[in-house]
Amino acid sequence: MNKIMIGLLLCLAPVVVWSDAQKGLEIMQEVDRRDLGWQDMVAELKMVLKNKNGDEHTRRLRIKTLEMKNDGDKSLSIFDSPRDVKGTAFLSFTHALEADEQWLYLPALKRVKRISSSNKSGPFLGSEFSFEDLTSFELKKYQYNYLRDEVVNGVDCFVIESYPQYEYSGYTRTQAWIDKQRYIPIKIDYYDRKDALLKTQTFSDYQQYLGQYWRAGTVLMSNHLTGKSTALLWEKYTFRNGLTARNFDKNTLKRSR
Repeated sequence: MNKIMIGLLLCLAPVVVWSDAQKGLEIMQEVDRRDLGWQDMVAELKMVLKNKNGDEHTRRLRIKTLEMKNDGDKSLSIFDSPRDVKGTAFLSFTHALEADEQWLYLPALKRVKRISSSNKSGPFLGSEFSFEDLTSFELKKYQYNYLRDEVVNGVDCFVIESYPQYEYSGYTRTQAWIDKQRYIPIKIDYYDRKDALLKTQTFSDYQQYLGQYWRAGTVLMSNHLTGKSTALLWEKYTFRNGLTARNFDKNTLKRSR
């Protein structure tokens, strides 16, 4: 009897694994589906950098994003203050499995620097966000696994584990808590290359735009190793502004003001 039971369990194990992987994929497909069709977005942000002693430094910036069909989004971020980063501009073209393309314009040097594909895990301008964190979500970039249901911050969520399928990721995996009703992220844990918990990103103060699209008002990235954190406070979201790919040309970096 024991041998029979063991045999049955061995036969069923791959089915269970496939089922969890399929469920994870289907949940993330729904996340992706519900956020299609917004075309373009413009917003203003306040970036608050806090060290382990609680000291804060604030930056202000603007961001433009263009939704692309059959490819990842394009985004342009422009810093307005303080003086030491004013005029700094960051351009990002996200791709699914090909290497993302990213450029940084540094006004002090008056030149555009291309971010190497192998350096995406580096910090973005001293913040707790890496260059990799600033790319758009692309379904094909990951393999997924449904782990469990769990309530976080009073929200009933699916917990989905994701494994990067592209080269040079700074993470071995992530775990995301996805709101079951709205299919939006509430929290994401990031595990480093040693598979230790490195950072946690939380999303709050959500508002709905155009009757469909949810955007967080506050995004907080906390580094568990350094005790530092970076908060992004979003405001003045506008959509369907008529932006085109010409607004995201590399030449726009130097002209950004």
